[in-house]
Amino acid sequence: MSRRSHDARSVNGGVTVDAEERRRGILETARRFGSVDVGKLAADLGVSKETVRRDLNLLEDHGLVRRTHGGAHPVESAGFETTLAFRTTMHVPEKSRIAAAAAALLGDAETVFVDEGYTPQLIAAALPRDRPLTVVTSSLATAGDLASAQNITVLLLGGRVRGGTLATVDHWATRMLSGFVIDLAYVGANGISREYGLTTPDPAVSEVKAQVLRAARRRVFSGVHTKFGAVSFCRFADVTEFEAIVTDAGLPASEAHRYSLLGPEVIRV
Repeated sequence: MSRRSHDARSVNGGVTVDAEERRRGILETARRFGSVDVGKLAADLGVSKETVRRDLNLLEDHGLVRRTHGGAHPVESAGFETTLAFRTTMHVPEKSRIAAAAAALLGDAETVFVDEGYTPQLIAAALPRDRPLTVVTSSLATAGDLASAQNITVLLLGGRVRGGTLATVDHWATRMLSGFVIDLAYVGANGISREYGLTTPDPAVSEVKAQVLRAARRRVFSGVHTKFGAVSFCRFADVTEFEAIVTDAGLPASEAHRYSLLGPEVIRV
């Protein structure tokens, strides 16, 4: 929030709270819990719902949150990224349905890339075990899950391990990828928009994902509806580069149609 506001002050427990401080608190709450509710914020802060809506609109204008019906959720950025542990607690039923639908797109692929993140981890778990597959992944969690799976050969990319996501990055990972031709890549992102494409907060992660796209014959994006319209720091792909987008029914059909006009099949589950 670049301009300090002096016209909107609230009282919370008898303490005067500056509007900008209030917005910082709202953003912190959204980032801690994954979403905020207008009614609850208004009650907790002792301000009107309209004041909270204005605050959320301003935060959205600055690319820090995305508005939802009755609230908002945080946008991951260069200064904020959720951990893998946190992602395993959010939208789990939707992610499970998305993973099953994405795995069903395997076709005759024999070599598969599985991205870092919880939804890709669920996709890996849903892959068939009745035929040989080679899975390349940057995710330590996915590699561990598949290591003992029958008929699956796992190649874990080398590199620096990011503590928050337990995934490998940097030149070791991209160098390994440059030597592969991969049949199908399951790719995630922190944000996807029709204007800015697929984005992620970390430049090192972005470079790995970009190298995956160069190595893959087919590309599938999977992600929950909250990622749509969100824009993070590093752009690594255009929507047009994907054959399919798999998400949940929380993405309105009209918006899904707009993405499909860019080329990929949009599957809502």
